[in-house]
Amino acid sequence: MLLKSLNSFTIISMFGFAFFILFFSGFLEFPSLSTTIKPIRYPTLSLTKSTPHPFTDLVTAFKEWDSHVGCPHFRENHKVSIQIANSSSSLQVSDAESECGELKMDHVSVLVKGWTWIPDNLDNLYPCACGLSCLWTKSSVLADKPDALLFETTTPPLQRRTGDPLRVYMELEAGRKRSGAEDLFISYHAKDDVQSTYAGGLFHNGRNYHVSSHKDNDTLVYWSSSRCLPQRNKLAKKLLSLLPHHSFGKCLNNVGGLDKALSFYPECTNDANVTPKWWDHLHCAMSHYKFVLAIENTVTESYVTEKLFYALDSGSVPIYFGASNVLDFVPPNSIIDGSTFSSLEELAAYVRNVANDPIAYAEYHAWRRCGVLGNYGKTRAVSLDTLPCRLCNAVSRKGGRNAGAI
Repeated sequence: MLLKSLNSFTIISMFGFAFFILFFSGFLEFPSLSTTIKPIRYPTLSLTKSTPHPFTDLVTAFKEWDSHVGCPHFRENHKVSIQIANSSSSLQVSDAESECGELKMDHVSVLVKGWTWIPDNLDNLYPCACGLSCLWTKSSVLADKPDALLFETTTPPLQRRTGDPLRVYMELEAGRKRSGAEDLFISYHAKDDVQSTYAGGLFHNGRNYHVSSHKDNDTLVYWSSSRCLPQRNKLAKKLLSLLPHHSFGKCLNNVGGLDKALSFYPECTNDANVTPKWWDHLHCAMSHYKFVLAIENTVTESYVTEKLFYALDSGSVPIYFGASNVLDFVPPNSIIDGSTFSSLEELAAYVRNVANDPIAYAEYHAWRRCGVLGNYGKTRAVSLDTLPCRLCNAVSRKGGRNAGAI
């Protein structure tokens, strides 16, 4: 019995020794942790095994990304996340065709009575789905018998008699405060009657849209704010102290005064014969920086404002602080969500690393170059740009002036 036990021990030892030799000689390989566990909070920096290096030309970075990664890989990598995003309830479904049977009118006129966000060039006669036509105007001459009155900066009448226009109230600020005297309520939130996101192009007409292919590698971050809210200033001051930046607004200005962007970037001049306003050259100036810091005035669900979308439109990468469901509104892998980092120091280190890795940086632009919009397509579909037809649709379904008195 003792001999049998010794033989068993010898055999086991021999197998163990053989296994040891095979493993370390490379015949047997086990996956390392680094190849099986991937970070999920933000993109992996090392998309390739090449050593990251500083860069200034965006087009060259795109070429490097194309040769090492490419659109097919990007589309495949984000297939699941796009499917999840498509099931989000943060955005209303803009599918007017499915509501054709609910329309009670084939023409609706909306008279805009008070406004802040509504640009003049939204005035038009729109052909909408289901054969509906929509007159949207600020002129009481053109809309002498409007089906709806739109109020943004003023309160609608407290009562509406039968035969009077429907009262529409619009509030795009974070509070979403209803007037208490409206038949239809427009806000940025999907839970309200009509949603209007900040992603539309009509928020920034008449601007210089020159996009620079040169990205400053010495000054990484653009920031501009002239409403110096204490909490936002505190956050911006701490983060910007960790990163080279230019601050062009009244808050934490470090460029020697206001309206200095044109002295930095004269190509951003919109009209040399007109005294420039700060927003004329906003996009053009942003485009020279790799990153734009975007901090919302108020942090609340679905309140994703022009601060973020301006940065996306300019070809920069937003560093965002704001709505917890922001990813429901933006393209896949298009922003750096500051809330996902354990500290501002960790965030700043990540930003520096991306800034010095052309492939990792180009990955943040892949959505645009590869046509992978995700929920961003829906965000644009329910923006201010499409509001006239969507509001007229809602007015038609209520019957306009024929709706019951309230």
